Amino acid sequence: MWKILGAMLLTAASALAQERATAYEALRTVGQQLNRDFVNHVISVTGTDGDPQPETWKILLDDPRARGGVREVEVSNGRIASERTPTRSVVGSTEGATINTSRLNLDSSGAFTLASHTADKSNTRFATTSYTLRTDEGGNPTWIVTLKSEGSQPVGTIYIGANKGNVTRTEGMFAGAGMNDVVDDRDQNKDPDDGTIRGRIRGTFQRAQEEARGMFDRVHRSFVDFINRV
Repeated sequence: MWKILGAMLLTAASALAQERATAYEALRTVGQQLNRDFVNHVISVTGTDGDPQPETWKILLDDPRARGGVREVEVSNGRIASERTPTRSVVGSTEGATINTSRLNLDSSGAFTLASHTADKSNTRFATTSYTLRTDEGGNPTWIVTLKSEGSQPVGTIYIGANKGNVTRTEGMFAGAGMNDVVDDRDQNKDPDDGTIRGRIRGTFQRAQEEARGMFDRVHRSFVDFINRV
């Protein structure tokens, strides 16, 4: 009987984790419960300990009326869990850089699918996922997905363009690579078969990039279409 009860609880917990809100849904909550225009002034969206989605999303908003010009909102279970106005926050490519949401075509669920596939190709095992959506140095919306072990230690980080779903950078991930080993778009024109560990990592990275591009149509989700359906 205890085994049956344990299995039922595990199934219920798994179902609950699957039903957790995505980043888009958390932003919709902000628009519905606070201010519709806030979704156009997003600095960053973060969530930790995702399984695969986190229980709580933290959203930083550019708000000139707030102290320090930034409002921090936490969304959990489809409602605003907390609000505060931090005095400072450094995110994005510059202080207070906001995300052009018209260029968002990848929800956190899609980011997980691409990150999970990349992890599988690199034989990286992970237990939980942390997310950050922000701008990169060129102002492009980017998902930064960090994979963690059962002991909450980072085992790899994947950077994914939120506009086209392209994998632009990895930290760790591939066999022979530590968390300080970085592979990014600048390695695309280098020989992946130069006989070194670095070359082998480049080759695996490039194959993961190609496969991610092929998967994007399946996980594509326009934020503009999503928010306008409400």
